[in-house]
Amino acid sequence: MATEFTMPKLGEVMEEGKVVEWKKKEGDAVAKGEILLEVETDKAVMEIESTASGILSKIIVPAGATVPVNSPLAIIE
Repeated sequence: MATEFTMPKLGEVMEEGKVVEWKKKEGDAVAKGEILLEVETDKAVMEIESTASGILSKIIVPAGATVPVNSPLAIIE
């Protein structure tokens, strides 16, 4: 079953975030709680943990892109 991984809301006023770096690449195994990527907010760069275990099958948003909160970032199967 595929899980859509979305841009988390990391603060009360956060409306968007920038993908700084993916720590995994497509095809890599990921475990729930493992660091998946870094996101830049208006205040800091934060490491974001995977919310599911499986294979990172598709990265939707590349590093360097800024997207609104709750936008799909990747698919984990």
